[in-house]
Formats: sequence, C-alpha cells, structure tokens
Amino acid sequence: MLARVDTELAVRIMTKYAFNLAAAALFMAAAFATAQEYPSKTVRIVASEAGGSGDFVARLVAQGLTSSFGQQVVVDNRGGGVVAGDVVAKSPPDGHTLLLYGNTLWLLPLMRKQMPYDPYRDFVPVTLAARAVNVLVVHPSLPVKSVKGLIALARARPGELNFSSAAPGTMNHLAAELFKSMAKINIVRVSYRGSASALTAVMSGEVQMMFAAAAPVRPHIQAARVKALAVTTATRSPSYPDLPTVAEAALPGFEAVSAHGVFVPARTPESIAARLHQEIARVLQRPESKERLAGIGAEPVGSTPAQFAAAIKDEVARMGKVIREAGIQER
Repeated sequence: MLARVDTELAVRIMTKYAFNLAAAALFMAAAFATAQEYPSKTVRIVASEAGGSGDFVARLVAQGLTSSFGQQVVVDNRGGGVVAGDVVAKSPPDGHTLLLYGNTLWLLPLMRKQMPYDPYRDFVPVTLAARAVNVLVVHPSLPVKSVKGLIALARARPGELNFSSAAPGTMNHLAAELFKSMAKINIVRVSYRGSASALTAVMSGEVQMMFAAAAPVRPHIQAARVKALAVTTATRSPSYPDLPTVAEAALPGFEAVSAHGVFVPARTPESIAARLHQEIARVLQRPESKERLAGIGAEPVGSTPAQFAAAIKDEVARMGKVIREAGIQER
C-alpha cells in the first residue's frame, strides 16, 4: 500500500516537473520569438532639443540601428527632460519607443516636487551610450597651476572666488557644487542664460572658474584664453590625455560627467531590452562612431543594463547629497 502511494506521489511530482519545464520552454521560446520579430515597424528615439550633444548621440545611434535592424529608426526631439520622459513613460512597452537622455532624467526629480514620471518605476535602463567630459578651467590671471592650488586659494579667500554655470541643476552647476562640497571651500555661483555665456564670463575675467564642456572649451584652452586644470571623469580622458582628473589631483572619488543613456518604458520584454543593448553597444564600438563622439568631447560606453542601473543609483546618491546641501531647486 505504502509503495503504491509513493509511486503515485512520484508520478504527480514528475508530471508537475515536466509541466513546469514545458511552461519554461514555452516562455523562453516566446521571448526568443519576440526578440527575433522585433522591430516590426519604425523605431522612435525621443531625445533632447535638436543641435545639442544628446541629439548628436541619438542620431548616431539611430543611424547605426537603422542599418542593423533593417527598419527605419528616427529621432523625435522634445525640449526638456520632463516632456521627453513623460512621452516615453506613457508609450507602449514594445521597444518601438526609446528614450535617449542625460543625467537630467534621473536627477531632476531631486530638484522638483511635482514630476509626471518616476525614473525607477517608469523606465528600464538599456545602456549608458556615451559620457562627455567636463574640464575645470580658470581665468589665466588666477595665480594657480593645479587643482590643489585652486583649493588653497579658495580657502585663503573664502567667498571671493566665483564660478559660472548655466541653469540650476545643469552638469556644469552640479560639478561645481560637488567640488565646493568635497573641497570644503566657499565659492560663489554666478548664473548665466547658457553654457556659452558662462564660458565667455570666464574668458573675460567676470568670474574666475567654470566646469566647461570639453569640445566648446578646447579652442579657448589652445588660445590661452582660459587655463585648464583637470577633467571631471573618474579616469583620464582620451580627449585630454595630459590633464589629470580632479580625483587624482586633489579629491579622490570626484566624478561629474554628462551622461547620455538609453531607456525603454517599464514592462518592455527583457529580450527586447537585451537586443537593444547588444545592437547599440555594437554601433558605439565602431571606429567611425568613436571618432564622431570624440569630436564633441564624448566617449562611447555601451554598459549593460545592470551596470547602467548601478551607475544611476550611485550618481543619485552622490549628487542627491550635493543638491540637498546646496538647496538646488529647478524652476
């Protein structure tokens, strides 16, 4: 009797096991089929306003994906991170609407109380496509030759040195606030309409320093209109190989880069996100892509979704502290 019960139990267990295996196989086959059939129509990349570095990276990716997919991939420019994020958050999670945007996407909620999207709930990170280096520059008349020298001068003259930046919460603003916090110095922000005006202010001597975008500031460094001290990446940048990083020069752990990441709406099948990562990473590693990105002071990354998610979490923790301490609010 006991043997018969054991036999029946074993049959039931084996039947359930076989059913689970079959279900798992069907799920994997469906996911594979979804990835194989994707994309089935035009893919749209929602990006920042036309003409900016984010738009440049989006068009580079779109051109490469069009070739890889055999389907048209177009760029849809939307002004402002709130608008672009809202559009993609409300799009069908089928991989045919992507978002390529910068740090603003995940940092803006720290500076604004009302947001139409949640960067963690409403998006799936696909890859960090590229990052753009910023350069710490000072007016040539400032009697410093290094980051340590600048910090020493700022400590000796608290509240007397000014830095320029564009709108609140932009990376040149946040980089300076992070520098101020980590160096424990008192430097004063002077706001300008845009990054170009902010850089002009340094060249004219109206302010003493700025964290400037790599490409626009290069000719001014070469012409000695400003003096470059360091780059803001964690490791030395191929764009400025002779410049130390702020981290190695004086402040270990310092990093403030302009990131360009790719996202899809939440609930997009994992197989589609994985294929997008694979194809975008392949596009970014092409020699012509690296060359074009270098022209705007950017470097290709192509990180995995997990690596990108970890990088976002790290930056939100690091910059979130700075934003709270400085009381930065985006209007």
